[in-house]
Amino acid sequence: MNVGIDSISLCVPESFYPLTDLAEKHGIDPNKYLYGLGQEKMSVPSPDEDIVTLAAGAANPILTDDVRASISTVILATESGIDQSKSAGLFVHGLLGIKSNCRVIEFKQACYGATAALQMATDMVRQRPDEKILIIASDIARYEQDSLGECTQGAGALAMVISANPRLLNLHHAHGTHSFDVMDFWRPNGHKAAQVDGHLSIEVYLESMRQAWSNYKDNGGHQLSELPWLCFHQPFTKMSKKAFTALKESEPQQGAELTDLSYEHSLLYGRQIGNTYTASLYIGLLSLLENNPQDLTEQNIGLFSYGSGSVGEFFSAQVVPGYRQHLRVKEHQEMLSNRQALSHEKYTSWFYQSLADHENQVMPKFSNREFRLEKVDGFRRVYGVNTPESNELKKVS
Repeated sequence: MNVGIDSISLCVPESFYPLTDLAEKHGIDPNKYLYGLGQEKMSVPSPDEDIVTLAAGAANPILTDDVRASISTVILATESGIDQSKSAGLFVHGLLGIKSNCRVIEFKQACYGATAALQMATDMVRQRPDEKILIIASDIARYEQDSLGECTQGAGALAMVISANPRLLNLHHAHGTHSFDVMDFWRPNGHKAAQVDGHLSIEVYLESMRQAWSNYKDNGGHQLSELPWLCFHQPFTKMSKKAFTALKESEPQQGAELTDLSYEHSLLYGRQIGNTYTASLYIGLLSLLENNPQDLTEQNIGLFSYGSGSVGEFFSAQVVPGYRQHLRVKEHQEMLSNRQALSHEKYTSWFYQSLADHENQVMPKFSNREFRLEKVDGFRRVYGVNTPESNELKKVS
């Protein structure tokens, strides 16, 4: 029985900050960001957007009545959690009107969480093929202002429905993993911004990929020559180039057959969005499926997921015939092209002065998306849904 990704959907904030402007503020050559990192824009959430509103915005377009009725589990993967106890997925569950006889959980392991969710969901569906699992990866990548990491910030969410007989991708059984305790990236309790040892993180990422790739092959995975398309976790898109080079070097004979075309289309969305932690790999996968002009039917895609701290996993999938009919290319590209550019002043105000941290706060309305954070009442977050019938806000807390 085939199990994998049946549908996939993206949501990003309505605003972005150009990295050329950030480079000017930092007093450096813009090419350091545009080409050195491979980043052009960072998505910036408004004060009434967060991982819940982005997650709900990503999932809603792919939840038909039939899908809602079949969902047994919602897994929200994030490292930008809004509560130390309650899953952010429960807010999303309420906003989306998913049935109550459904388990809802949150996964955390840096940027790796969505891959853990995908593997768990795949195994669950293999046991109970009539069920569907909703996975949402939603994050806001945030570093200290004027730090080296600021240029890699971003925000976004990616939702996937996992099912039997999927319409997009069949997941292969083989996978390779590697875990290693290291402090290359972390965010202590009470800190909004992440801490990172950038050089160490790159080294650990690449070694984790080598070890996960070796384990994937040991577990019956495909040869590199059988994986014409590749997607890598993208803390910044130039990292995919480093990963691709390291993978080719580990397989000098088979790697010689591969070119940069293997992964280049997976970078197009990430350049415009920035780092989205748990969602980054899967935004890359979406970018490959929606931007590659070739027909990928029945071709294999190799994927490497990495979460600092650290866990890495290499796995693969095969593209299902007719996949293009079930993508949302127009909607996603319009979402990206219709965003507004922010001034430096507004960007810093929105990104570094969070109103949602206050005990009580009515949130000014900035977002025009379907879901928004309406207020914080005694540290209780209250979200709103603009219903088409009445255009009134339904409270979900």
